[in-house]
Amino acid sequence: MIPKPVLSHINDSQARYLADLIEFLRIPSISMYSSYAGDVRKAAQWALDRAQRLGFTGALYETPGHPVVYAELCPHKDAPTLLIYGHYDVQPAEPLEKWLTPPFEPAVRDGAVYARGATDDKGQLFTYFMAIESILSAEGELPLNVKLFLEGEEELGSPNMDAFCTAHREMLKADYVAVSDGSKFEKHLPAIEYGLRGLVYMQLDVQGPACDIHSGVYGGAVANPAQALVAIIRTMRDDKGHVLIPGFYDRVRAIEPWEREQLAALPLNEESIKTLLGVDRFVPEEGFTFLESTWARPTCEINGIWGGFQGEGSKTIIPASAGAKVSMRLVPDQDPLEIMRLFEEHVRKVTPPGVTVTITAHAHSGPVIVSRQSDAILAAEKSLTYAYGRKPVFVRSGGSIGVVVTMKEQLGIEEVLLIGWGNPEDGEHSPNEHFSLDDFYRGTLAVAALMYELGERKAP
Repeated sequence: MIPKPVLSHINDSQARYLADLIEFLRIPSISMYSSYAGDVRKAAQWALDRAQRLGFTGALYETPGHPVVYAELCPHKDAPTLLIYGHYDVQPAEPLEKWLTPPFEPAVRDGAVYARGATDDKGQLFTYFMAIESILSAEGELPLNVKLFLEGEEELGSPNMDAFCTAHREMLKADYVAVSDGSKFEKHLPAIEYGLRGLVYMQLDVQGPACDIHSGVYGGAVANPAQALVAIIRTMRDDKGHVLIPGFYDRVRAIEPWEREQLAALPLNEESIKTLLGVDRFVPEEGFTFLESTWARPTCEINGIWGGFQGEGSKTIIPASAGAKVSMRLVPDQDPLEIMRLFEEHVRKVTPPGVTVTITAHAHSGPVIVSRQSDAILAAEKSLTYAYGRKPVFVRSGGSIGVVVTMKEQLGIEEVLLIGWGNPEDGEHSPNEHFSLDDFYRGTLAVAALMYELGERKAP
C-alpha cells in the first residue's frame, strides 16, 4: 500500500521526527489566555514554516482571534484534493502541580512523549507533516492534491471559523476532509468516528448585595446568591441523568436499533475505564448504556462553580455573587441556538427573587453524523487496517469539533474523515497528557496509506 522507499524513509526518520515534534510542543500555544497570544502566533508560524519547507505555498490569515494557517500543494489537475484540518492551540495546563514534568518541557518516558498538546492535537497533526515529507522525499510528489487548514481557536470552540470558511470557500474547496483529533477505541483497536456531539457552553453570574455582608446581621432577610445559584442548578437535571429544561429533548434523534446493537457489541472494558478515571461506578442516563450515554445522548453538566468564602477557617458572610459554567452536549437533530434560547428562558423562569442573573454564551457548535459508506471511509478503513494490523471499528464521539460542522455545511464537503491515533488514556485536557510513540509511528503510516488510497480514486 505504501511504496517501499516511502516506508523506509518513515522508518529511518523517527528520531528526527520526534525531535521536531518536541520543538513544536515546547511552544505554549494556550489560546484561552490573552497573555499567550504571542505564543499562539509563534506556533502558527512554526506550522506554516514547516509546510513551506515541504514546498507548500501559504500564509497566516488573520481573524478577530488567533490566525489560521493555510497552505496548499496542488500540482495535479485531475487528482482529488484532500483538506487536512487540525489545530495548533492547546488547553491550559493547570493544575501545574499534578504534572510529573513541566507541561511545556516535553519528556519522553515509558514509550510516550509527555507535554500539553502531545495528543490534542499537535502530535496527531504532525503525523500528516511526517507522512507528506516522507512521500515527497522518496517519490518527489504527492499522489493527490493537499491543502492544510490549521486553526488556533479549537480549544475555544472555533468562534471565528464560520466566518473564515464563508469568506474563503473557494480556497478551502476540496473533495475530502481529514481530521485527526481523537482516539482509537482502545489501545490496540483503531476506530473511525462517524458522529460528534455538538456543544453549548454557558456561564451564569448571580448577583445579590453590592458586597459581601454579615450573615448574622442580614441572614434570613437578604437573598443569598450562592443559594440562588444552587436552586437554579437543581432544576437542570434530575438524579436519573435526565435534563429538565423544557423543550430540550424535542429534536433529539433516537438511537436506531441497529446502532444500539453495534454499540453493545463493541469490546468495552468498563472496569478498566473505572480504574483509569478513579471512580467506582458509572451513572449513565436511565435506560441507556455507558456508550449510548456518552456518544449518542445529550447532556447538561456543571463545569465549574464558585462563590463566597473559599479560605481557611470560617467567615460568616452572604456573598455578593456566585457563578457557574454549564456545558450541554447535543446530538442530531438539536440546534445549538435553540438550546441556548431554551436554557436562558429556563434560567430566567427559575431564578429566585432578590438576585439578578447574567447569562453569557461562550461557545456553540452543532452535532454531526457522516456517512459510513463513503469513498473516503472505505479508503480510511483500508489504511487503518494496514497501519494497525486490525480492522477499525466504527464509533461515535462524545466530544465536539465545531469546525467539522462548518466544513460540512459551509464548504459542502460530504466526505469527512474523523480518524484519530490517540489512546483513551492519553489524558487530553488533563495533567500528564501524552502521546504514544507507537501511535506517532502508526499514525504516520495510516496517513501515508490514506493519501495513496485516496489518490487512486477519482475526484467526486
